[in-house]
Amino acid sequence: MTWFRAGSSVAKLAIRRTLTQSGSYAARKRIFPSESRYFHTTVFKSKAQSAPVPRPVPFSRLTDSFLDGTSSVYLEELQRAWEDDPNSVDESWDNFFRNFVGQAATSPGISGQTIQESMRLLLLVRAYQVYGHMKAKIDPLGLEKRDTPDDLDPAFYGFSEADLDREFFLGVWRMSGFLSENRPVQTLRSILTRLEQAYCGNIGYEYMHIADRERCNWLRDKIETPTPTQYNRERREVILDRLIWSTQFENFLATKWTAAKRFGLEGGETLIPGMKEMFDRSADLGVESIVIGMSHRGRLNVLGNVVRKPLRQIFSEFSGGTKPVDEVGLYTGTGDVKYHLGTSYDRPTRGGKRIHLSLVANPSHLEAVDPVVIGKTRAKQYYSNDVDRTKNMGILIHGDGSFAGQGVVYETLHLSGLPNYTTGGTIHIVVNNQVAFTTDPQAGRSSQYCTDVAKALNAPIFHVNGDDVEAVVHACELAAEWRQTFHSDVVVDIVCYRRFGHNEIDEPSFTQPKMYKIIRNHPSSLEIYQNKLLESGLATKEDIDRIQSKVTTILNEEFLASKDYVPQRRDWLSAYWAGFKSPEQLSRIRNTGVKPEILKNVGKAITTLPETFKPHRAVKKIFADRFKMIETGEGVDWAVAEALAFATLLVEGNHVRLSGQDVERGTFSHRHSVVHDQETGERYCPLDHVMMNQDEEMFTVSNSSLSEFGVLGFELGYSMENPNSLVLWEAQFGDFSNGAQVIFDQFLSSGESKWLRQTGLVVLLPHGYDGQGPEHSSARLERFLQMSDDNPFVIPEMEPTLRNQIQTCNMQIVNVTTPANYFHVLRRQLHREFRKPLVVMSPKNLLRHKDCKSNLSEFDDVQGHPGFDKQGTRFKRLIKDQNDHSDLEEGIRRLVLCSGKVYYELDERRKSVDGKDVAICRVEQLCPFPYDLIQRELKRYPNAEIVWCQEEPMNMGAYSYIAPRLATAMKALNRVPCYMQIVVCHDGQTELD
Repeated sequence: MTWFRAGSSVAKLAIRRTLTQSGSYAARKRIFPSESRYFHTTVFKSKAQSAPVPRPVPFSRLTDSFLDGTSSVYLEELQRAWEDDPNSVDESWDNFFRNFVGQAATSPGISGQTIQESMRLLLLVRAYQVYGHMKAKIDPLGLEKRDTPDDLDPAFYGFSEADLDREFFLGVWRMSGFLSENRPVQTLRSILTRLEQAYCGNIGYEYMHIADRERCNWLRDKIETPTPTQYNRERREVILDRLIWSTQFENFLATKWTAAKRFGLEGGETLIPGMKEMFDRSADLGVESIVIGMSHRGRLNVLGNVVRKPLRQIFSEFSGGTKPVDEVGLYTGTGDVKYHLGTSYDRPTRGGKRIHLSLVANPSHLEAVDPVVIGKTRAKQYYSNDVDRTKNMGILIHGDGSFAGQGVVYETLHLSGLPNYTTGGTIHIVVNNQVAFTTDPQAGRSSQYCTDVAKALNAPIFHVNGDDVEAVVHACELAAEWRQTFHSDVVVDIVCYRRFGHNEIDEPSFTQPKMYKIIRNHPSSLEIYQNKLLESGLATKEDIDRIQSKVTTILNEEFLASKDYVPQRRDWLSAYWAGFKSPEQLSRIRNTGVKPEILKNVGKAITTLPETFKPHRAVKKIFADRFKMIETGEGVDWAVAEALAFATLLVEGNHVRLSGQDVERGTFSHRHSVVHDQETGERYCPLDHVMMNQDEEMFTVSNSSLSEFGVLGFELGYSMENPNSLVLWEAQFGDFSNGAQVIFDQFLSSGESKWLRQTGLVVLLPHGYDGQGPEHSSARLERFLQMSDDNPFVIPEMEPTLRNQIQTCNMQIVNVTTPANYFHVLRRQLHREFRKPLVVMSPKNLLRHKDCKSNLSEFDDVQGHPGFDKQGTRFKRLIKDQNDHSDLEEGIRRLVLCSGKVYYELDERRKSVDGKDVAICRVEQLCPFPYDLIQRELKRYPNAEIVWCQEEPMNMGAYSYIAPRLATAMKALNRVPCYMQIVVCHDGQTELD
């Protein structure tokens, strides 16, 4: 109802002005004793100090909405106008007067109720809905001293103790909650009791910021139930069992490995039963798969008790473990600390269903995994045809400091409503320790709650006392129901504490002495729950001892089994990845050429627009030129080559997804993958029409939000789900990638080695000195090359049938110079039996360079065509000099090696000076270094001086990476290394002398 959504500031002003007619108030923070606990003291001042009486309001304002009034005079004028003509006032006012006028006089005991009292009473109800969480008992330690807002004081609205047992007419409203019950007459005491039970218990609800009446009513209906949520004896035994498992697991680890860091869950043990009940409820509501992301706090407990990683394996990892058994294709990697690892498991639920759980591996960067989880969840929805987004769900577990402090949290939240990024809602659980490492909340955030950032998404927030396991379970179940009902984000803030500081060997009293003095004497949540069940007679001591004995026995059995535990072959790839090779298994090299007829067919599809479609005239010419390229087979440019790569992969049954800032048109207006009708605004994507009845999401190109960290993380997670997809992220300019450096450092460059997870993600970074300033010129190629892990002093096996150089490196880095080679390097990502990240230093001025063209024959697989060599048609890691040199050219005095667009400037300069004694070779693949092809060129030019040329300064670009590897290649041929650097001026002039 509109009036319940209105702001309260004007309404409060109305109350103050009304009260001033008989005296003003001043509230003090003292609670009346005993049964008058609802009231703050209100001292009335003399009329001499009262505010002026409000002036009458003109009838022209009588159409204002309810709660927008500013005085009792205004109310009286509204009432008179309504009595004359109900249609003359706003609908919300009409509803208000229909409830109260006349009916109050006919109800016994409430004949003295006034319109002003009715409005104040409704404002009091609304105040509890808005501010009740401020009075809720959510801090288990009782450390936070919060002032109760004046809005929750009945005296603020003019009520006194004498009114407690007085009956008031509430009316029957078109809304949920107790106002919707058929009890129009209630005493003030009963109204306050209900409000206190609903909003001021161990759960504080924040939802009135949501500007959707249906959603608010749904929550009111759940919250304002006549009696608190009750669980039967059987449910309580399940909750107790899960809480005992959570507590005993941490106690067991603390006993066996007293000095080990494990980032235990002590103080927040109720997270485990809460999560389990959330999963059970989610499964009942149709969820089949859940992807979980979390940092290290409580991770081992979640791994063991929620995701069901074998306990003996966890215990074995604590003891150092043993190496996996020797077998073909063994994949070990470098490993990571045990509280960063992930796993997956099919878990039975309490309702008799099964649900697949995946815990994604996470680095020490607490919230970095957030967008990865969301991307992986979105991919699961695509591959399972979950169009309603109800079968696959993401759950993120945060810390209080990181949820408020790390920007990637907001970047991830911000993706939740975007069409090509939404997952139908994520459940966020905050394990709120009330301290971030050693930083108090006052120093760690500016907002009242760590969860306030979620209000920007209109997400409901449930603050719950972490000592009350049943309240935690209820909040978690409610979150699951919200997500499945409204398909949007929801937050559960479990307010708890850390019993042992940041980790078990940390001393927290250095910085939080008061907090830890309380914690030392504070009972655990298990002790609190056991006492509650014993006192209420809902469980016996024998019941509790039986469960504890069972858990202790299993833990000890698993500990003994861990001593002989030998890891089997790592479950490093999911079902979609069956048959893919680990770095220890040799993968054969495949051709990437395409049959000419397929190229022609898809080429026409991607260069043709519907007859009735009216594109911009410049775009129309672009597509006409592209059609001519396909028809003639000549002059294929960068954008068409890319589109051909996408289209041919689509017809082979692969999924293609391109994302990033402005990628639909392209930063440099070159791609135009989505075209807009200039009259209707209709969108048309040619790549959606490569095949008959093509799934609209099979090819996805999407402009992203202005985010690098969040969006790149999303695409990384998306790419990890299924290997039969080409997933690309393009930076607007290459230097923008530094906003996502954490993803490059912690995931892309090291994820396979640490966590045995492959990804074929492609990163397109526009790079090149084109006069656009220092930032927009460099994609910081040197950073990516520095992250590469190949040995610069050892030449690996380079025989084509034995070469696994790319498999053993951590990523590929290329700086391609021809459209055809770009086509092949994209297709190469899928045409092999493993996956590896690809970083492309993509061009800017080459997009329209007159010489940067390819013929269609370089894309096909026809023997004898220019792109076909003795190994077939595929990506060329090095392009030799284009002057038809023989296998031995003793007259060449200088061999210039370069990469990227500088080649065209060098070649132009060579032509202008007729430098026939200079050879120029392009190193298209920088990493891993093409030793075999470099040595082939060194042998071809035995008398040549070897030069590496780049346009970047010496401390940037590829120089630092190339120099030691080029030296290694030369030494192997007994050539003396001799370096010089040629820096291309910004006007393109280069000295070759």
